[in-house]
Amino acid sequence: MKNALVSFTGDKKIHAEITLTGSKSECNRALIISALSKGSVAVENMSNAADTVTLKRILKELSENSQNQKTVDVGPAGTAMRFLTAFLAARDGKFLLTGSERMKQRPIGILAEALKAIGADIIYAEQNGFPPILIKGPLKQSADSVRIKGDISSQYISALLMVAPTLSQGLTLEIQGELTSLPYIKMTMDMLSEAGISHQWSGNNISVKPQEFKRAILTVEPDWSAASYWYSIAALADKAQIELPHLKEKSLQGDSRIREIMVDFGVKTKSTATGISIKTSSKNFSDKVMDLKDCPDLAQTIIVCAAVLGKNLKFTGLETLKIKETDRVLALQNELAKIGVSLSENDLVYTLNCESLHFPKHITIKTYDDHRMAMAFAPIALLIETVELEDMDVVEKSYPDFWKDLEKAGFTIKEH
Repeated sequence: MKNALVSFTGDKKIHAEITLTGSKSECNRALIISALSKGSVAVENMSNAADTVTLKRILKELSENSQNQKTVDVGPAGTAMRFLTAFLAARDGKFLLTGSERMKQRPIGILAEALKAIGADIIYAEQNGFPPILIKGPLKQSADSVRIKGDISSQYISALLMVAPTLSQGLTLEIQGELTSLPYIKMTMDMLSEAGISHQWSGNNISVKPQEFKRAILTVEPDWSAASYWYSIAALADKAQIELPHLKEKSLQGDSRIREIMVDFGVKTKSTATGISIKTSSKNFSDKVMDLKDCPDLAQTIIVCAAVLGKNLKFTGLETLKIKETDRVLALQNELAKIGVSLSENDLVYTLNCESLHFPKHITIKTYDDHRMAMAFAPIALLIETVELEDMDVVEKSYPDFWKDLEKAGFTIKEH
């Protein structure tokens, strides 16, 4: 395992143009929609994120392999696990869907039980509610509606909605309680609409009738989650102007909310002829509680940035962080403690306490097999002489060019 030693020397003025990879969230949805359309829908500007590469390979192998029984191993790709659970349930064949050891600890029961409720044949191969799962398809539909909780991973809901038009009776989702990560559901429905699939969304019910996909090209936008690390860099630099080509002001991605959030952190966003430009400005923090339930993938970036700026901010909407690649709340608590910052929880409100904030000359940050831990902490090299990040290859999951792009902006990266 190679560690990354990250440092930044000079006057901390950053001028760079960074072309980001395609959005993993958009691309993985586009790949499933394309596979369900049996070639009617094409995908352009493919992401090079490891999760997307994995899903693309699996879908290609499934299209070429007529074997009746097949083991499908997603490794650590959580999106692939969830989307393929529904995809394989609707497909003819027998499948053992499995993944890495961490993947076997991440729940799949809510999605599997929803699919079983409408007729899917799914058995837990080891532990109830968790991968690996045995799937025998195609789903023989016994109901055209299912109830599912709203405060769960949006990927469960998106997985069901994407296969809905291919089901003999279509599907109505009755969502119970408040819908978490609403922008990701909207992204799914907008992409289905681009592929010719109509739906009705009334209150907490989303209905999709059985229908054919139309010929379409889904062009994947660059990844706003990846852009968030550049917003953090701009907030921590003395002065920065960073060009991010091809990002759209009106985006399907919920993580585009980083534009609004980072205004308080002193980063302004301007549309350009080719994309957007971000620039340092004056900071103006408020006392309001920051709700991140619609954009949980931004949480690590924002919390780390606020911590090193010494801001005792409050956050809500972090519940889903505990079932991600790692328990992200615990990981943040462990690593922020190394600079004297605590992140405490009281009735689902998380508070930073930066009273004992200090910057050692050298710090080693554990990454917990989590790409977002590495990328959220790398920018603090603007304030700490050397930041050592465990397992530099972990960024391959969503942003393989991260270290190269940091070097373009003036950071020094050494393997250790």
